[in-house]
Amino acid sequence: MGKASYKRLTGSQNLRQRLVLAAVASTPVLIEDIRAEETWPGLRPHEVSFLRLLEKVSDDCVVEINETGTKLKFKPGIVMGGRNLVHDCGLSRAVGYFLEPLIVLGLFAKKPLTITLKGITNDSEDPSVDTFRSATLPMLKHFGVPSEGLDLKIQSRGSAPQGGGEVFLSIPIVQSLTAVNWTDEGMVKRIRGITFSARVSTQFENTMVYAARGIFNLLLPDVHIFTDHRSGPQAGHSPGYGISLVAETTSGCCISADTAISYSRGENTAELEDEGKKELMPPEDVGVQIANVLLGEIEQGGVVDSTHQGFLFLLCALCPQDVSKVRVGKLSPHGIETLRNIKDFLGVKFVIKPDPSTGTVILRCVGSGLRNLSRRIS
Repeated sequence: MGKASYKRLTGSQNLRQRLVLAAVASTPVLIEDIRAEETWPGLRPHEVSFLRLLEKVSDDCVVEINETGTKLKFKPGIVMGGRNLVHDCGLSRAVGYFLEPLIVLGLFAKKPLTITLKGITNDSEDPSVDTFRSATLPMLKHFGVPSEGLDLKIQSRGSAPQGGGEVFLSIPIVQSLTAVNWTDEGMVKRIRGITFSARVSTQFENTMVYAARGIFNLLLPDVHIFTDHRSGPQAGHSPGYGISLVAETTSGCCISADTAISYSRGENTAELEDEGKKELMPPEDVGVQIANVLLGEIEQGGVVDSTHQGFLFLLCALCPQDVSKVRVGKLSPHGIETLRNIKDFLGVKFVIKPDPSTGTVILRCVGSGLRNLSRRIS
């Protein structure tokens, strides 16, 4: 084999994305100075958990971390996929943090992937599992991913800080994606959504739905927000409630917004008990706030919302060597970081052209021509 040459990177930002790109491009990486200056140096629990997950779905993948966790060597293997895998995502980040990279890796695996992820299903930081089901998975259909075998089931809910949720994800394999010309955002024709509540009164959901519909019904008639109340073991270990909204347009784009309200991950739960529970945002305000966030995303334009930009660019870069053209609203900081990482690992450069008449940005790229070489030819 000889000694592998490692691509050297520094810092902890976008670690998850760098590891996914390294795995897809089969580039060994050496990342140094991971939070070296901070009081708690090194990798965070969710990043270690993500590395364990990469080891689980691939074969011959080598991960070395130094004692303080500030230096990481990662040599990717072959992504195998596999059936009925189980992974505990821990409690420092929600399941949404692990889903996006899993989807990218699963498409280029040797066998279709089915995995159960346990942890926090909804929080205010990462995209919720409902948004994944209603906005992220439909996005893949534009890139020629078959809808059979592409599924996300929510077995039980889990809110911060204790989690207890469980989701079941299945991803088919593709030989290669298809390049897209996806610049028509269309007009919003309907709004769908789902609210959830676990270990709190069902009234919370009705209030959120009522508040959100109060805003949308002024604008369009077709608004359906479903409710999903869980109790008992399916409700996880902590109380929480939240809402995920998706606007569907005439050209098949899904623009999403979501949030969840629960007690924060305090260092010490005993402290919370003493000083009385801290005030949580009332459900009515949650409904109004998230409806306004969704309207803001629609106003920005583009075929995806700002949280999905990075994912969209990544899929475009993994297409065959053909021109892809997409339109997004204002470039988000995460989207810009993604473009830089894609250039580093895959050598794909995007041509960015602002469209002043609509205030959107049109990006063009020639895909890297990645093919799934490991899949079994049946």
